[in-house]
Amino acid sequence: MAGKKTVTFGDKQVDPSELATKVRQLLEGDGFTVEMAGDGTKGFVLQAKKGGFLAEIIDAQRALVFTVTPSPVTVTIGVGNWRKDLVVAGVETLLISDLFLPLDLAELAWNREIEDKLARRIAELV
Repeated sequence: MAGKKTVTFGDKQVDPSELATKVRQLLEGDGFTVEMAGDGTKGFVLQAKKGGFLAEIIDAQRALVFTVTPSPVTVTIGVGNWRKDLVVAGVETLLISDLFLPLDLAELAWNREIEDKLARRIAELV
């Protein structure tokens, strides 16, 4: 499905809590503001948003949304709305992220490039 990138680590022993924390640190190291919620049994939802003056003017509500789910450990990366309710953001990313696809093709290409880059970096963490 367009608008989401999924990476599954079924063949490796991965602690979802540790992976979610590493993803958060990776994103924060890249200058993202990150919110995280969840637990090791049901999974985690992270929202990541770049700060800065221009980002606030262009799209204050846009964010990358990551879900980290156990059994097998899977990371899903999508684009959604910056929300206070992280559970809703995670459900939107998993179930209805196509509703949040950008209409502009250049932005769609940029989002896909960022998702692919982050998916590769997350795979390196494992």
